[in-house]
Amino acid sequence: MDNVGVIGGGLMGAGIAEVSARAGLDVVVVESSEEAAKAALGRLEKSLSRAESKGKLDGAGGTTAEQVLGRIRVETDLGAVADRDVVVEAIVENEAAKVALFKALDDIVTSPDAILASNTSSIPIMKLGVVTSRPQQVIGIHFFNPVPVLQLVELVPSLLTSTETTARSREWVEGSLAKKAIDCQDRAGFVVNALLIPFILSAIRMLESGFATAEDIDRGLVLGAAHPQGPLALADLIGLDTTKAVAESLYEEFKEPLYAAPPLLARMVDAGLLGRKTGRGFYTYDR
Repeated sequence: MDNVGVIGGGLMGAGIAEVSARAGLDVVVVESSEEAAKAALGRLEKSLSRAESKGKLDGAGGTTAEQVLGRIRVETDLGAVADRDVVVEAIVENEAAKVALFKALDDIVTSPDAILASNTSSIPIMKLGVVTSRPQQVIGIHFFNPVPVLQLVELVPSLLTSTETTARSREWVEGSLAKKAIDCQDRAGFVVNALLIPFILSAIRMLESGFATAEDIDRGLVLGAAHPQGPLALADLIGLDTTKAVAESLYEEFKEPLYAAPPLLARMVDAGLLGRKTGRGFYTYDR
């Protein structure tokens, strides 16, 4: 699977494109507008320049940022992924939007063996597979942010995904991209988010109740539990809109109160305080 398509050039999509190009693969990124495409390219250039300055570009894609970027095209026409061997969807965490995209990809992607993958954090893969004529080739391939740094990838086959698709996806993730895969059942949240989101929501409820400040909550987990960062800082990194979307998906599936998004989280999302990507969440950031 040497020809890769990535739909969406945000933090996750750009990261998937970068690791694919660094592995020597040919990559097409599709964005929704010229402005978004320009932002995606800037994101890639910044990340690769940083990696080059640290001497970390030593893969099959080249040893310089320019060489790796030469393997990536950023387009605005979804038809640009027609010839791809694997297409990874990395758009907004919205079920309706993803369903519409998979319907479109089913018509556009011409290779009969192509894998249609989703980087969704929480939406059941079955809901995406059944809107295509090839649900046996639809699978969840869930990367973690920042993609160039974190090694974990969750492989999430639906009940209709073939064993061949799962095996080919594992070979692509572990063989081509040099990541580490774990197997997950097709349940909302998969493995990591089913554990992580309730933890983050508990920290938000603690802040909301006035039990402790954001700084002290995070400092407690960093210094007392050896976490690399606190849950509120982590929520800012993930994006509060994504955190809320995953929580809602988990609650819809399991109806467990611990998955319900706290009012504070909902209000912050309504206000556009989404974390690092907007410059303000539980903390304030330079953009």
